[in-house]
Amino acid sequence: MGQAAHHYLIFETRGGFCGIAWNNAGITRFQLPAKSAEGAQRMLLRRAPGAKPGAPTPEVAEAVAAVKRYFEGKETDFSRFKLDLGEQDPFFQRIYAAARQVGWGRTTTYGALAKELGAGPEAARDVGQAMAKNPVALIIPCHRVLAAGGKVGGFSAPGGSAAKIRMLALEGVHVEPAPPAQQSFGF
Repeated sequence: MGQAAHHYLIFETRGGFCGIAWNNAGITRFQLPAKSAEGAQRMLLRRAPGAKPGAPTPEVAEAVAAVKRYFEGKETDFSRFKLDLGEQDPFFQRIYAAARQVGWGRTTTYGALAKELGAGPEAARDVGQAMAKNPVALIIPCHRVLAAGGKVGGFSAPGGSAAKIRMLALEGVHVEPAPPAQQSFGF
């Protein structure tokens, strides 16, 4: 994240306290809801060290409003927001771009996303790793990417796969919780 001034904002939504970080090139980090402002701040700063609290740019303010609408269960599209994902692996960049096209109320699988990128089924694992490392969860809708057979698969956000199930339910998508043995292995 070589861009200069890095700022962040912690804000409350119906789902809990979220955090967003940005620089002059775009949004760099997003923290899914935590129970407290302190918890959201701690998790965000772990992933955006050195960021300082700041007044949001007009685009960041718009993203915050969109996140609040999302957690109220209103259809929201995050694909227009500018992101700065730093020095990402080029294949991960392609995965994130493809995941951003999965709209409200729709899901795909790790394998389908890999295939869409012209990669073989072995790339499904790369897609899963990219989703696990997603720096701007929700804005890049990793919660809409499921394991084979529509199983929930893992989710590295607070609350794990239960948070993923709740987020999909906000969008009217109902998925079955994974049996415990499948939690981190559902490719």
